[in-house]
Amino acid sequence: MAIDYESLLQRGFSKIPEKAFKSSKYETPKAEVTVIGSKTIINNFKEVASRLNRSPNHVLKFMVRELATSGTLEDARASLNGKFSKEVVDDLIVRYIKAYVLCSSCNKPDTKLVREDRLTFIACEVCGAKNPAKTLI
Repeated sequence: MAIDYESLLQRGFSKIPEKAFKSSKYETPKAEVTVIGSKTIINNFKEVASRLNRSPNHVLKFMVRELATSGTLEDARASLNGKFSKEVVDDLIVRYIKAYVLCSSCNKPDTKLVREDRLTFIACEVCGAKNPAKTLI
């Protein structure tokens, strides 16, 4: 009944998902921002949200809360009340990624938001970690 180290090691490696071995450079999506009067329009908002693998409503809720303004989704774009530069919007996207996309254990972006009861967790599809996420009110 002696199990050798090599067979245990191979069995352990077979349980790890392939995504854990792939090393890819994650690129932060950039927003296409247009300021018209006192409104800021993010033209590629749905594309940004899909590249983050998140719901556009969740991303918009975060932005609206952080900017202390109101906003709406219109087709593939988002409209925010107030004048905000491209740099401010891109910085918000980076902050959203750090808070709701990247796994805090392995730092990979292959995660999904999971709701259990009243709590939201960031579940990593690579390492299997499950960490609590801040709730957006």
